[in-house]
Amino acid sequence: MGTTQRRRPELAAFLRNRRARVTPQDVGMPPGFRRRTPGLRREEVAQLSGVGITWYTWLEQGRPINASAQVLDAVARTLRLDPPEREHLYHLAEVPYTPTPEALAQKIGPEVQGIIDALDPRPAVVYNSRYDILAANRVYRDLFFTKPVPADRTPNALWRLFTYSEEDCPLMFRETELPVMVATLRAAYGLHAGEPVWEDFIRRLSAASPLFARLWESGDVAEPGRRVKVFRHAEAGELRMTSLSLSVNGMPECRIVVYTPDDEETERRTAALRESANMKDPVS
Repeated sequence: MGTTQRRRPELAAFLRNRRARVTPQDVGMPPGFRRRTPGLRREEVAQLSGVGITWYTWLEQGRPINASAQVLDAVARTLRLDPPEREHLYHLAEVPYTPTPEALAQKIGPEVQGIIDALDPRPAVVYNSRYDILAANRVYRDLFFTKPVPADRTPNALWRLFTYSEEDCPLMFRETELPVMVATLRAAYGLHAGEPVWEDFIRRLSAASPLFARLWESGDVAEPGRRVKVFRHAEAGELRMTSLSLSVNGMPECRIVVYTPDDEETERRTAALRESANMKDPVS
């Protein structure tokens, strides 16, 4: 039996099970009379999802029909699926899965924050695929956070690096490092093309930085990977760091990036940077 033949019965069972647990009251409909089950009827799911009753019936029967991402999203909303259930629906329907913007804008739990704090004096940060900074430890903040972030905007590593003047930018060798970061962003963008949050970010950063706009137009793509980067710090001086990306279960398209000293001098300077930060802020 092929993969599709195995997945279709599972898809049918999954949809029936999730339909049965959603009551009319859950979606603002009157309960009606003579309901044999407490859940929604097929025609109600079809109506609320904006699809034809015949099409939805065939989908729930596991017939080999094609489903678009937009239609699956509508069905997922009607059935009140959470992110893992939505991803499961996509896989069963054999449609490429794309996390929602809400899934990308995840909140970092205390256990992840505790892990990156414990990496001090190694700078550590949690990025999503757009380079939004979801969490960071104190050494990372001291290295990069030299400008205030507007209260209504999530701090973003690319935005900072491209809107610094070259003299003030903490990342050295911009001519080789920034193209790689933009290429990494474009690889992630392929899953989000057309999404308002992504399109607005690309538009605003292109307007703010002609260099970003030029690199974006190149169309280059790359994957996150281990690299040696050189930073400059007002107190610590030049720092050679190896960046390492770590994935986190339950956080799609997010990664912890840890910067490890690449030589003994950088090791000494990052330790001094930590001591200096402790003297300035001994209670944190």
